[in-house]
Amino acid sequence: MTPQPPDTRTLDLRALIAGGGEPFPKIMQAVGSLAGNETLLLVTPFLPSPLIEKLQSEGFDARPERMGDGSWQTRFTRG
Repeated sequence: MTPQPPDTRTLDLRALIAGGGEPFPKIMQAVGSLAGNETLLLVTPFLPSPLIEKLQSEGFDARPERMGDGSWQTRFTRG
């Protein structure tokens, strides 16, 4: 993973998803607790397309990036 600036919160959901857990509540809790200048870096085993669409409709910018191991890092910032 790329080193993150201090105003980035990272939420790695790969283990939760692999174990069959539901990531949506954790994601929305993290999004709801972001300060105006903070970025959420979401790490997932797949591209979270529906989540990207949902958060974009709520005013967030999304920048997904596929990693070498096949996982995805998606950076969400307030637009």
